[in-house]
Amino acid sequence: MSDKNDHIKDLSRRHFLRNSAITGVAGASLAGGFGAGAMMGSRPAEAAANNEHHVGPGELDEYYGFWSGGHSGEVRILGIPSMRELLRIPVFNVDSATGWGITNESKRVLGENAPLNGDTHHPKVSYTDARYDGRYCFINDKLNTRVARIRLDIMRADKIVTIPNVQSIHGLTLQRVPRTERVYAAGEMIIPLGNNVQHMDDPSEYWTMMTCLDADTMEIKWQAIVDGNLDNCDTDYSEKYVAASCYNSSRGMTLPEMMGPERDWTVIFNVPAIEQAIANGESTTVGDSAVPVVDAREQAHSGRNPFALYVPTPRSPHGVNTMPPEGKYCVVSGKLSPTCTVIEWSRVDAWFDGSLDDPRDTVVAEPEVGLGPLHTTFDNRGNAYTSLFLDSQVVKWNVEDAIRAYNGDEVNYIRDRIDVHYNIGHIKASLACSRDVDGKYLAALSKFSKDRFLPVGPMHAENDQLIDISGQQMTLVHDGPTYAEPHDALMIRADQLNPSQIYTRDDPYFAETVAMAKADGVDLETANTVIRDGNKVRVYMTSVAPNFGLTEFRVKQGDEVTMVVTNLDNIADVSHGFAMVNHGINFEIHPQQTSSATFIADRPGVHWYYCSWFCHALHMEMSGRMLVEPA
Repeated sequence: MSDKNDHIKDLSRRHFLRNSAITGVAGASLAGGFGAGAMMGSRPAEAAANNEHHVGPGELDEYYGFWSGGHSGEVRILGIPSMRELLRIPVFNVDSATGWGITNESKRVLGENAPLNGDTHHPKVSYTDARYDGRYCFINDKLNTRVARIRLDIMRADKIVTIPNVQSIHGLTLQRVPRTERVYAAGEMIIPLGNNVQHMDDPSEYWTMMTCLDADTMEIKWQAIVDGNLDNCDTDYSEKYVAASCYNSSRGMTLPEMMGPERDWTVIFNVPAIEQAIANGESTTVGDSAVPVVDAREQAHSGRNPFALYVPTPRSPHGVNTMPPEGKYCVVSGKLSPTCTVIEWSRVDAWFDGSLDDPRDTVVAEPEVGLGPLHTTFDNRGNAYTSLFLDSQVVKWNVEDAIRAYNGDEVNYIRDRIDVHYNIGHIKASLACSRDVDGKYLAALSKFSKDRFLPVGPMHAENDQLIDISGQQMTLVHDGPTYAEPHDALMIRADQLNPSQIYTRDDPYFAETVAMAKADGVDLETANTVIRDGNKVRVYMTSVAPNFGLTEFRVKQGDEVTMVVTNLDNIADVSHGFAMVNHGINFEIHPQQTSSATFIADRPGVHWYYCSWFCHALHMEMSGRMLVEPA
């Protein structure tokens, strides 16, 4: 490393070995390198004695936390600082409690023949002027190459889009100013364009793309082909750029091939240039997709690439994070280098204006922070916090001091370190992706717990930790298990979200079901009736605790039955469920909501249905019978 950073204490233990030994270092850490997090000093005791972070019974949290659910396919809502789990929002998965993936309404969102699983990674809440506006949360599905939009008034996904021409959406980020009009989705895995089988055995023809979606319609606006692959990404605060890390610039097919270069790169897309080219008709399409595609690869341009800047970045860069509140810098974490690379956005302007000749001139600092840096977050005092996977630490460092050190000044930019348990991945400070960053809390999402909790079999719990970052030293204030696998998180102030207490009857979520009832001549708020159309039967009923509007109905064996239930209760928290015994049907109906599900009545006899959500002292009696006559 450069002698600019020689002042950092104990750097010798943090230096990576050369290429041939890096895999061994990582393996040793996973197998037995948990010692870095084994002792936390006196900080937990200090935090336990301090009650300022306690949220008592009946008290409300200061922040909403949005946690990805990883391979559960969901998004979780936590209260911060209590770390109490408040809600699980099913997105790509089936959820028996709510009926997500079972109801007709949720199936319309998921799409026909959609896979009912997912791998959610990066929740992002929409912005107005780089401040959270509480309208939507966007989430990616790495497993099935999808992006979903969640309405934050009802906490339900209303749009899910499969991204063409790429595989595995990993990085996800949003336009910040003037508001979120664009969603950027980074394709991680490289494949032949159009997945052309002629090039299946020729990795030199494998590529991926950055995808831009319209946040309001969730239609795909454009795609840009890139060199290498794409990992994590983030936007600037000027509406112009989106940056993404590339850990496989060599486009390797195996681990040694992917780990080869000393430097990969950060690719920065020039959004106005891309959209102007498309407006000028300077785009193409790939395969069966009609999405406009521009070629942002270096080989496609004889001179300066107008669409993308490739900044050489020490090796296998991973996290990409823009520093609030003004978004002056972008920090890219090295993963297989002990460094973070600080890029100044104004110098990106200079590159695209032609004022700079070397892409590395956009870099203003490259601090050495520790072993295995993955992600960086920020406070409101000029400090950055980087997760160190191999060191099992969070390191606090000052960005301006790191820039001074890069320019040759003798200055110690490291402010503090704290051990976490163990092998930390994502971190996120409160409001740290917005202008309102406040420097109060930091969530540490650790990948392993090992000996932290009671054993529950081969699958150990993972560990979420909450750290107070308001003082000079970081202090642990919460440590608790979590179900696999929270991947990323963010925190917004409670007053930036205004969830509905009950549905409105004109909610678009069930508008198609209302239209179906209208076509049948049915008033959903009064009718309890059965409509037969050949072998298709639609059963309309109301629910008011503790009664269903119909306590029995009769169909024939083989009929396709659609149950439509409208909850007429008008009091928050008086929710009902509709469960049809032995038919795999269970779904929620919250106050003023209409829900429906369709199934085949294939077994003659008596089949009970009941309310599955506790609603009344006579909840157990809230039931009825479906009588299925033999064919």
